[in-house]
Amino acid sequence: MVTLPTLGTVQTPTAPNALGDFLRANREQIRPEDVGLRSLGHRRTPGLRREEVAMLAGISTDYYLRLEQGRDRTPSVQVLEAIGRVLHLDTDQLAYLHGLARPRPRRRTRAPDKVPAGTLSLLHALPMPAFVQNRYLDVLAANRMAQTLSPNMRPGVNRLLAAFLDPAEIDLHEDWEQATAAAVGQLRATMGTETDDPRMVALIGELSLKSEHFRRLWARQDVVRPSGGPARMKHPQVGEIVLHREKLIVAGTDGQTMVVYHVDAQTPAADAFALLGTLAASNEPASPEPGPASTDRSTPS
Repeated sequence: MVTLPTLGTVQTPTAPNALGDFLRANREQIRPEDVGLRSLGHRRTPGLRREEVAMLAGISTDYYLRLEQGRDRTPSVQVLEAIGRVLHLDTDQLAYLHGLARPRPRRRTRAPDKVPAGTLSLLHALPMPAFVQNRYLDVLAANRMAQTLSPNMRPGVNRLLAAFLDPAEIDLHEDWEQATAAAVGQLRATMGTETDDPRMVALIGELSLKSEHFRRLWARQDVVRPSGGPARMKHPQVGEIVLHREKLIVAGTDGQTMVVYHVDAQTPAADAFALLGTLAASNEPASPEPGPASTDRSTPS
């Protein structure tokens, strides 16, 4: 029988004080010298003290304490902007902070995760790895090139569970540390203020129980807008390859994204890419219809 680690101080998405947790996590990441203060003596906790944030934001220490403790959850726009400047929040983090203070009404139902027919046709016509995922990072559909690049890009696999729980993903991604940090920040941005979404709660709960690395990243409260970028991989058959990754919103869906990988022409990566295409062509054709959007439970814990 496997004993799962406890969550410790990590806040789950159903934590009752999301605004205070976010403020505290970001306060602890700012050093006094980052905001022009001298660091004198030993500090029991990392980052700024509450009274320092309050002073720099031009509010009372008692009021800021109430915000962190969840006793006041409706600060004004001006207060949030002032605190955001002190904590060096970027545009995405500041928007997330405003969302926590003024959450939108909960959406009771979500549209079925059915990939549009036109998107499926495009997906399987692309001569490069591509797959479609939903807001929970479940793969809904993938072409042969994608599944040749990684078996964890096949329909039915949850990309986040695979990234943290499958050792093969660590071997494949040379930038695994940065990639997983970005993925967690993007998950929080996608979740927004819908902290009681049952599917999201279950996903984050499972990762929190099974992965210490995920718990550390989730506790940081990073917010990263979903975007593309470079991906450095070491494929077991084609070797090292640097890919460009694009993330394209699928119109008319509830948060579906098409992820596409491509390379620069006339580079070593292009040669490896061509070999990947040859391997994909020799594989069995991928089904044009996606399987059910379910979490893949075959990844090791």
